[in-house]
Amino acid sequence: MKTIFETLKFGVLAIAVLPLAAIARDEPKNGFVRLANAVAAGSGMLTMEIDGARTNEKGYRIGDVTGGVSVEPGMRTVRFARLGTKEGSTRVGVEPNKITILIPFAERIPATEDEPAHWAIRVLRLKQRDPEEDRSATFVSVSHTPEIKVEMRELKGGWNPVLVKRLAVTQAPILFPRGYVPLRTADGDLVSIPVASKGNYVVLLYDDEQGKVRSLNFRDRKFLSTD
Repeated sequence: MKTIFETLKFGVLAIAVLPLAAIARDEPKNGFVRLANAVAAGSGMLTMEIDGARTNEKGYRIGDVTGGVSVEPGMRTVRFARLGTKEGSTRVGVEPNKITILIPFAERIPATEDEPAHWAIRVLRLKQRDPEEDRSATFVSVSHTPEIKVEMRELKGGWNPVLVKRLAVTQAPILFPRGYVPLRTADGDLVSIPVASKGNYVVLLYDDEQGKVRSLNFRDRKFLSTD
């Protein structure tokens, strides 16, 4: 397990297709980039560009999660910007038929001799791996809290503790066959995981505009790890 961050209304957005050049049928299929927006600092909408082309002209609210943005294979530069924060970018190696999940978040940068203290966007990358369980939960945190104890409801009524370190991934099995799996922390309830078919359910922990820990979740077919 390793961590990386470089220079998340909750709703799943429709799949966006980046207007890149068409690919011939005999060439490799496209890969995909998926956004989970956790940038709380600043104002207005977050914008996302891949190789200079915006993926959504309207931008994204905090807590928005996109579908897969179709991108030609190869090294791509993904850039994020929000008014009042220093923009951030990352390089993504896009592979055919594979998804990279990008989680932009804001980090407070101390003052230096050259510039005052400010907020800057950092990016956590998640890569897919083959799942180890039929139904599993991947917990990932970009909250400023170094470690968060999340409790996940068990079938028999107890609570299973999951310790989630900042900028790291923690895996836990889901024992519910279907339905909503309640989650909570010491500060209150989080958004329940809506479990249906088999797969991996991602739970992202982040700080909202008031600094309170929030969560969002979405399903991914595969297990995720930091890139």
